[in-house]
Amino acid sequence: MKKLLVPVVAVAVLLPLLFAQVPAEKPSAPANSVLEKNAAEDTSNRISVDVTRVNMLFTVSDKKGRFVTDLGQNDFEVFENKKPQKITEFTAETDLPLRLAILIDTSNSIRERFKFQQEAATEFVNDVLRKNQDKAIVVSFDSAAELVADMTGDSETLDNAIRDLRPGGGTALYDAIFYACRDKLMKDQPLYKFRRAMVVLSDGEDNQSNYTRDQALEMAQKADVVIYTISTNITRIETDGDKVMRYLSGETGGRSFFPFKAEDLQQSFENIANELRHQYNLFYRPEPLRTDGRWHPVTIRVRKRKDLVVSARKGYYAPQL
Repeated sequence: MKKLLVPVVAVAVLLPLLFAQVPAEKPSAPANSVLEKNAAEDTSNRISVDVTRVNMLFTVSDKKGRFVTDLGQNDFEVFENKKPQKITEFTAETDLPLRLAILIDTSNSIRERFKFQQEAATEFVNDVLRKNQDKAIVVSFDSAAELVADMTGDSETLDNAIRDLRPGGGTALYDAIFYACRDKLMKDQPLYKFRRAMVVLSDGEDNQSNYTRDQALEMAQKADVVIYTISTNITRIETDGDKVMRYLSGETGGRSFFPFKAEDLQQSFENIANELRHQYNLFYRPEPLRTDGRWHPVTIRVRKRKDLVVSARKGYYAPQL
């Protein structure tokens, strides 16, 4: 296993679904940094794709949280920058291959719940990953982020990596998110042919990262990653860390879970697994098409159904051409 030291780099502007890489500035971290090595390798791999359409993966639920899976293309309307858009492609119950990152806080603050956290995470891996189709990585983070299992479809390898973790140290949550998105979840191209999701188990109290919360979020948005967060705070008093967890999941179309008992962790994982199996997928061609490198807000609604809730990312970064 290699410890991931996180240098500050300049990241290219990417479309969440459609992605082209440009050379990064030279990092200032030591030459043996895994992130530095991966960033250097990225500059030699340019990816050219269609940049004229946007992909949105989302779920629909009623007020009681039950998934609604019988809707069709004509039931939805899409707005970009508050302007209506025409849906060009639509699928329900998408069967896209899953690329999953499991980020586990191994700092001292979660020591009391750590064993049950490991057991719930391994059960989740075995339940979610489909053989010969889905793959996942495991990243632990305390004072730094550490890749403990690289992208694989072998659930036994992932199980062993999770069970071998030991708690101790500070919390570099944002660095772990940034690394997992940029250096792992973005690799399989084109983006729209895969579902990318991240499960974060943490108290959300970052105190070691080089990257900021919003830099981590921006990278997740550019990689089209849905973030699900599971809080390890059991005080029943909302903390700043809880607010961070809600923010990260809400901005990417995921959900936050706050299990107050260790036994509830398993239910949180089951809820995430269930959501991953009940998703819609649509494409649209932006009108007008902009290549300004800026963030463009997107809203999806169910026509004439105010009783239904759509969970989706809040927008995308346009390419800069």
